[in-house]
Amino acid sequence: MSKKRKFSVLPWARIVAMTLVTLVLVVAGVWASWGTAQHVLLSKGREHGVLTVTGCGAEICTGRFDPDGPAGVRTDLTIDRSVAVVKGESYPVVVKPGTRETVRAGWAGGLHAWLPLGGALLLAAPVLAGGLRLTRAAWISALSGAALLVGTFLIV
Repeated sequence: MSKKRKFSVLPWARIVAMTLVTLVLVVAGVWASWGTAQHVLLSKGREHGVLTVTGCGAEICTGRFDPDGPAGVRTDLTIDRSVAVVKGESYPVVVKPGTRETVRAGWAGGLHAWLPLGGALLLAAPVLAGGLRLTRAAWISALSGAALLVGTFLIV
């Protein structure tokens, strides 16, 4: 006599669902980060300079932009307001092409740009550990996300 094996769809459905949730979290973090990170990481050929913040509103700060090179000083550029932007301080920035918006350059700007990815990695860790039973991957995700968040806090 042969024994028939039962096939259950439930474990596979759980794996597929948790994999999709994890992918959505990480892809959303990369997508949210890339809008700013591309200007910091791929800054060759873009306008660089120093922005001295002269005033801040609810969401944006304005300031005096002193570009690298022969171009003249401009006063119509903005930067997103955050806890890292203080009135009266000067920051190295990159101008987004075709706009009056700037993003911070260097390590501080790069880490600040990837901040949403750090949060997404932290959110993905419990899904990896609990839903997919991948504890090592969950620890790597959580520690990477935490390192990015703490690094941004310390450098910015």
